[in-house]
Amino acid sequence: MTPEELTREARAGRLRPVYLLVGSDRFQLDTSMRELRAAALAGGLADFNEDSFFAADVGADRVVDAARMVPMMAARRLVLLRGVDRWDGDDERGKKNLEKITAYVERPLDTTCLVLTADKLDGRRKLVTTAKKGGFVVACDPLDDRRLSQWVSRAVAERGAKIPPFVADVLVQLAGPELSAVADAVDRLCLYVGAGGEIGEDALAEVVVKLRETSAFDLVDALGRGDRAKALSVLAEVLTPKEGPRLLGLLAWSVRQSLRFKNALAAGLRPEDAAKAAGVPPFKARDLAAQTRATSAERLESWLVLLAEADLALRGSKLGEGAVFEALLLEMSA
Repeated sequence: MTPEELTREARAGRLRPVYLLVGSDRFQLDTSMRELRAAALAGGLADFNEDSFFAADVGADRVVDAARMVPMMAARRLVLLRGVDRWDGDDERGKKNLEKITAYVERPLDTTCLVLTADKLDGRRKLVTTAKKGGFVVACDPLDDRRLSQWVSRAVAERGAKIPPFVADVLVQLAGPELSAVADAVDRLCLYVGAGGEIGEDALAEVVVKLRETSAFDLVDALGRGDRAKALSVLAEVLTPKEGPRLLGLLAWSVRQSLRFKNALAAGLRPEDAAKAAGVPPFKARDLAAQTRATSAERLESWLVLLAEADLALRGSKLGEGAVFEALLLEMSA
């Protein structure tokens, strides 16, 4: 089961007596727990019908006792056990706790919603096989770029706005890979464009990109002037561990802006109108005009090819991110 499927169940009031949330993505875990809590305690008194435990602090007996309690002036109780993977070891105490929780999960009460969370569990454990067979395992693993883009499209549509697929891809590169950061960006973008509005690259420039845009602009400017020393210096300042894909996406986005701006100028538009057509704030028109003056459209197009090749290298090469970017900048500034 996905977190989205869980949300649909919870909002429809079709709660299961047990859910096992497994994964390390805190945003999906927290969102799923909020949905379950709202549905389980709807119309009841939370103070009398909710218990929360950490597996590191309690034994299974206490959790099971709480789950078997009768709801007070409500239809259902909510019992949350966090970190059940703390019992997933070789020690005897952990095994007994897992056995007791599993015994309850096999015959749960319909008047309780028991929510178990774990970063990771051994798939061979009876608790996991029982949960999989019952269909109440909720996968909360980090999303890859493709699934993040799909999540962005769904989230924007739910908020009554629109976003083209390629803009969703750019947003993922700018704000990802953490879903919490992407979700925050989606909320701000939807507020910016309003109900029924479309999120374009101009909105990304205004709402999402801040200091990082300056870094990308500096890189493109240095590359256009063939200033390798400056380009490598900027790279050393902005490239941090695991940030390669995001920086590469921002760099590609900046190159596309420059190419669209240059083509708009060639079509006869004034710099301010060309900037608008390229998705660039008008106040940057003068700087962008100076930057693109020394770089031909053909060269910008060749950079996009190099960036695509670098993207493949980042995903499949054994070279470090720094080596991939240094090779890329040397080729782009040749």
